[in-house]
Amino acid sequence: MDSIAMSCIKYLLFLFNLLFAISGIVILSVGIMIHEMYSNYSLFIGEKIFSIPLIFIVVGIFIFVVAFFGCCGAIKESNYMLITFAVLLLLTFLLEVAGGIAGFIMKDDLNLMLETRMNSSLKEYKYNSYYSKTWNALQFDFRCCGVKTYTDWNVIFNNGSLPHSCCPDTPTDELCIADHVSKPGCLPALESALEENVFRIIAFGIAVAFVQVRLHRLQDEI
Repeated sequence: MDSIAMSCIKYLLFLFNLLFAISGIVILSVGIMIHEMYSNYSLFIGEKIFSIPLIFIVVGIFIFVVAFFGCCGAIKESNYMLITFAVLLLLTFLLEVAGGIAGFIMKDDLNLMLETRMNSSLKEYKYNSYYSKTWNALQFDFRCCGVKTYTDWNVIFNNGSLPHSCCPDTPTDELCIADHVSKPGCLPALESALEENVFRIIAFGIAVAFVQVRLHRLQDEI
């Protein structure tokens, strides 16, 4: 009877750690997805903001390693591996909290950084192919034009025309003019998208950390 009970406990611990591993994969996936989005607009985003999804990519990998030690410790009944698991779990929790705090702090710097970088890069639109490609992608994806308004392009195009990405519904053989332009500016559109992702990262990190603590307490009770 005791052997059956011990086997049940062992496999319950294995199940808990499998859930840890799944949460690690999910966090890793979220971090990669957010990083890919940031990469598309790296022209406007500073390195500090890039560090937020990178933290969660590291945490996701770290959690998976932690779960591996937990699974091995549960199956092999190794005290050494279980102690290693407990230490790594604490470090994982601290990393998740650090990621959430970093996202909250950097959120306040986001608007100023975006506006400064967007204004400076817009002036180089005609002279730098990478800048023009990034601006065209941004305006097409978000259906926006200019930094705060389409008139920002007047410093570049003084004949009344605009980049064709400002008029996504206009045929390519026609000029993009103010009557057909996407009216919203790109600064509020991109800022809103990035802030939403930062908020999701913070909320997700806190939620996963809470679940992990609860699972660890259940393990201790078992």
